[in-house]
Amino acid sequence: MKDKKKDNADSENAKALREEIEAIQKQLDEVQAERDDLLGKLQRVSADYANFQKRMTRQVTESIVYEKEHLIKTLLPMLDNFQHTLEKSHSAESVEVVLQGVRIVYDQMLDILRSHGVEAIHAVDEAFDPSYHEAMMRREDPEREDNTVLEEFQKGYKLNGRVIRPSKVIVNKLACTEAPPQEDASSESTDEAPSADDSDQRDTE
Repeated sequence: MKDKKKDNADSENAKALREEIEAIQKQLDEVQAERDDLLGKLQRVSADYANFQKRMTRQVTESIVYEKEHLIKTLLPMLDNFQHTLEKSHSAESVEVVLQGVRIVYDQMLDILRSHGVEAIHAVDEAFDPSYHEAMMRREDPEREDNTVLEEFQKGYKLNGRVIRPSKVIVNKLACTEAPPQEDASSESTDEAPSADDSDQRDTE
């Protein structure tokens, strides 16, 4: 009877052990399946990122090429006008005619630069500003305010509001004028006022 109970206990323990092993195996299979799924997702994300990098590099390169092409196309009409001016300069009636042609090309160049967000920095007669101006030398002009830009060596430019080249300028620097020393009023009054001894001497005389 005892052997039969022992066999039943052993059978139940073995069954419980098998069930526990099966549960652990099931959990292990689920973890392995989840791992495989995550690994697959990671590989796909890595491949997508690599493709994205290649695509962005290609798009940036194409954008730079397009912008270069667009800039060059806007410069070509100005170059054509400059060429015509040079060709006609030999047969021009006067220097003024040649200068007029050069002025037209210059104005066209400024229009092209403005269309790309470039604008000149105004410097002459403005207060010196180190954010926009670079002082090359100083000069004194009593008829102008101190720290005012007198002349411009080289024009400066901004691109979309950001300074890409400051203006090189001459800045007015007035000499410091010192006020004349003031005499001591009390000493003057002391020197001018007659002393008591002087008054007594005049009374005796």
